[in-house]
This record gives sequence, C-alpha cells and structure tokens, in this order.
Amino acid sequence: MILNFYKYQGTGNDFVMIDNREAIFDKSNVEMIQKLCNRKFGIGADGLILIEKHSSLDFTMIYFNADGSQSFCGNGSRCAVSFAKFLGIISNKAAFLSTDGEHEAWIDENGEVGLKMHDVSNVESGVNYSFLNTGSPHYIVEVDDIIPINVVEEGRKIRYNNRFKSSGTNVNFVCYKNDLIYIRTYERGVEDETLSCGTGVTAAAINHALKNNISEGTTTLLTSGGKLQVKFKQNQKGEFTDIWLIGQAEQVYTGTISLK
Repeated sequence: MILNFYKYQGTGNDFVMIDNREAIFDKSNVEMIQKLCNRKFGIGADGLILIEKHSSLDFTMIYFNADGSQSFCGNGSRCAVSFAKFLGIISNKAAFLSTDGEHEAWIDENGEVGLKMHDVSNVESGVNYSFLNTGSPHYIVEVDDIIPINVVEEGRKIRYNNRFKSSGTNVNFVCYKNDLIYIRTYERGVEDETLSCGTGVTAAAINHALKNNISEGTTTLLTSGGKLQVKFKQNQKGEFTDIWLIGQAEQVYTGTISLK
C-alpha cells in the first residue's frame, strides 16, 4: 500500500500528518506508527497525527507519540489546524475533537495558529518546581540557566522515578530572563528532548503567572525551536481560564511511503 503523507512542524516539534477521513490507516498498528516516526528507518517525527471525520465538529485529531502511545499535543493540534485548512476542511476557525476533549482554534493568513487549551485549576507548587496538567502532565524545574542542563539525563531521572514511572510525565527546565521564559523539554512518548512542546510551554506560563500573581496577559516563551505565546486569565481562586497557545505551524513537505 502506498500512503500519502504530509510533514508539518510547529517551532521544531515535527509531525507526520495523514488524511484518514476514509479510514485508510490502521490505527492499531503500533509497529507501523513507530516505524513512520523513526528518523533512521522511516519518515522521522516526534509524533503521528490522523485527521478523521466527526459527526458535528470540523474534524477529529488522533495523536500518537513516536513510541505509538496516545496523548494530547498542543503543537500537534496547531499543526492539525493548519493541515485541516490545507485540506479545505476549515477556513480560518476550527472546532475539533482531540484526546483530551473538544478544542477551538483560529488560523490567520500568515500561518499563525491560536489553540484554546482547557482550563487549569490544580497546580502542585514547590520552591523550585511545579506539577500540573495542561492536557498532558508536566513537571517544571526552575533553573538559573537552561543551556548547560543535560535535558535527557535529568529529564529521565524524573520521568522514571518512583512517582511517575508507571504513567510518565513530561519534564521542563525553565529560567526567567528579561520578561521572557526560556524552556527546554523532555517528552514522554518520545523519550528524548524535543525542540518545543506546546503543553509544556503552557504549563510554564501558568506556573510563572501563579508564582508572580499575574491575573492576565500574554507570556512569550523561547523554546529551542522558536517563539510561542500563551494568553490566559487567572481568577482569585488561582484558576486559569481562556488559555490560548499561539505560534506558527507550517507544512514542510509532502511525500509517499510504501507500507509493507
């Protein structure tokens, strides 16, 4: 079988995209998903995304990590919106179903995508760490400088510790300089550092706002793959609503691959 695929990236977080509205792809074939995401023997990507039909929304997005596990992905969702526009499913606004429920989004003429995230109300906060769920679980470690951090080594220590080893967590290392947040992320499911993580960026912005009593605004974050922004509102109970993840998403190339 010859499969048409599309490659997308959002601040360096890259994805294999497949139009599966006609149910041509076997979602139960974990080995095939792993192979397609393999950077040596496949196309190469942090994850694989299927766009499928939905009875009342614009589309369903199904996301697989590179290891074949499923989760919610913020950057992947933004890329899915861009892909849906390319396919003619949407114009400049979208409502779709993802792993963690329904989302809405917009896309402008320059390819920037805004994704509305779910509300966040529970944040476990310590002296230099936080743990919260922004669609996927994120552990945040605050450091003075992210450059010398061995993200894979230090991230795995937390991801596979006694608390998290069964279900896993993403691990983010962040530092604050000149009103910007610099961030590097170890992603579960990829089991490596990625150039960017949308849910991680969102978690870092919320953590910063909570610790600095910021009631609303737009936070700029610099990942290894580029700039993202997070807009939010925080009420007096410390609950975050109207959260938007904003940044570029673009098609890199298209191709075909033989599925054996």
